[in-house]
Amino acid sequence: MSEPQNELLEILNLEQIELDLYRGLTPAREGRRIYGGQVVAQALTAAYRTIEGRLCHSMHAYFIRPGDPSIPILFQVDRARDGGSFSVRRVTAIQNGKQIFNLAASFQVPEEGFEHQDQAPVVTPPEDLLNEEQLREADGVPPRDRDWPVEVRPVNPQRRGRTEPLEPFYNVWFKARQSVGTDVAINQCALAYGSDMSLLDASLRPHPVPDGELQVASLDHALWFHRPSDFSDWHLYVQDSPSASGGRGFNRGSIFDRQGRLVASATQEALIRHRPPG
Repeated sequence: MSEPQNELLEILNLEQIELDLYRGLTPAREGRRIYGGQVVAQALTAAYRTIEGRLCHSMHAYFIRPGDPSIPILFQVDRARDGGSFSVRRVTAIQNGKQIFNLAASFQVPEEGFEHQDQAPVVTPPEDLLNEEQLREADGVPPRDRDWPVEVRPVNPQRRGRTEPLEPFYNVWFKARQSVGTDVAINQCALAYGSDMSLLDASLRPHPVPDGELQVASLDHALWFHRPSDFSDWHLYVQDSPSASGGRGFNRGSIFDRQGRLVASATQEALIRHRPPG
């Protein structure tokens, strides 16, 4: 039997239209908007197409308009700077002639230097946890039309229908469902795809509301890549939300590989509005 299509690699397989101009597609799945992590990953991939011998160490992005999954996205790369050690790229994502997203990313020639890191918390291993699909089934929620290309296993899941506030902390294990190979750049882009899957949830945990009364959307997203990692293996995403105000929730995340190395850090502000019926 042939291997099933690797959806995550297909998402990252951009088509070059012209110099510094690329086109990305969205997999057919439920939903009226493009998942934000897809645009992050594709924009970072477009930036990498203009880079040689350097690795991304940080990226900062804004979500400007909802993306339409029925049409392609164009990614225009601006080669802002190429220095002796660092390169900077700006990427604009366009649909129907309008910006839906922009990203600035910095790339560095690999070098040795001082090292220290926070320690990973001791949590339940992923083999002893249910994934999101199994949790939906346990809560009596209909399954999605198809699985996402990144598997998520919450350590302290939010069960559907809960009414009690929870602390603004959320830990999940996550990884690509299929191998993405050993290339550092591709692993960074794959991790960027998954980094938007649960981060805003930390800011929602203290504020339980009935189903259908919540409006959420990612507003911005930042990632710092500290060390290379293999996103085909489990990573622990340690998330917290130190503040919510003005209809926005602020979230932070530390991403550790299975060996306990801190490989990336993330921040995100998200729109979180309570919209009661009527």
